Parts: sequence; structure tokens; C-alpha cells
Amino acid sequence: MDNYRVYLTGVGGQGTLLATTVLAEAAIQAGYHAVTSEVHGMAQRGGVVESTVMMGDIKSPIISDGEADVLLGFEPVETYRAMRKCSADSVVVSNTVPVTPYGVAIGKGPYPNVEKLFDFIRSQVKQLITVSAQRLAEQAGSRLATNIVMLGALSNSGVLPIPKEAFEETIRTKTKAKFVETNLRAFDLAFRSTTENKGNH
Repeated sequence: MDNYRVYLTGVGGQGTLLATTVLAEAAIQAGYHAVTSEVHGMAQRGGVVESTVMMGDIKSPIISDGEADVLLGFEPVETYRAMRKCSADSVVVSNTVPVTPYGVAIGKGPYPNVEKLFDFIRSQVKQLITVSAQRLAEQAGSRLATNIVMLGALSNSGVLPIPKEAFEETIRTKTKAKFVETNLRAFDLAFRSTTENKGNH
């Protein structure tokens, strides 16, 4: 059984840590041993949140620079900042929608050009898959489902040996009952819509 190292990064309020839990539980459903770690978390909205999911025979939850098989980025600049964890063999799945940092909001500086960030990322890794997570979450019925959209895009990438059904079962059991149907819709929309966005264009 192979080992997989997944590095997740986003900002507070995006549900990164719930996504980490769902991913780990789905891995267990698929028959893998899974270890998670919150590398660095700031619960307040806008703070950087980083976490890991290790699948297989891996004891340590720490991902050293260049070791991530997958980088799941919930925010473009945070995806870019976490590139140190990637190698030329890594697959990156990133949200395209920025969360404006406080400094940018008060006019302290511009937000970087997202396309340029993605051009750089694309040049450094095996594959970049991008998804407009907020748009699909809203289409599913709740902007809060952005994190589940990201998991749908990750699932569809085929980079992890976790069946779609394992994710769906985990969404049913690990997310709040009142959000289950919305979350399942969000997952499915992302799974279907990222098909045409696969590849290292």
C-alpha cells in the first residue's frame, strides 16, 4: 500500500480543518491508516490555517519541504506560499478566489495577480487543477460549502486512492445534518466541473 502526504492551506473561516477531518475519515473508509496534524492554525477569520493528512504507513504528521504529494490550497496566495512543500512530482489543487487580506483591504498594498501566481505554480509541479470554489458552493446552496467543493475537486483529480463513495459517506456522517444535502451537492458539482479543468495547460 502506497503512502500519500497531503498538505492543506487556507485562511480562517474557510473550513480547512473540517476538510482535513473529512479527508482523513474518507481515507480510513478506503482502508488506509490516516494521521492528521494542524500545523499552524489561527482560528480568527483571515489567519493562516495549515494542516496535514498522511495516508499509509507514515508515523509522523509532519511534511518537510518538497515532500507533499498533494497541496490542497483554499486561497491562491496561500497556495503560492505553501509551494515550498511541493516538488516537481506534486499535484496542486487550488481555489481561484482570493480572500482579501486586511493589509490589502486597508490599502497597504495590492493583491498579487492570480494568473501569474498560477503560471508560476504550474511551471513547478506535475499538475495544477484550479476550481472557483465559492461559485460552486453558492450554486450548491451555501457559500460555507467551499471546503467541500475543494474536496470534490481533489477527489476528481484521481491523485488519491479514495473512492468518491468514501468521501460521500464521510460527508454524510461527519458534517452537520442540516448541511449534508448541500455538502453532497457541492461535492458532486466540483467533482463534475473540474473534469474539464484537469491537466497541466
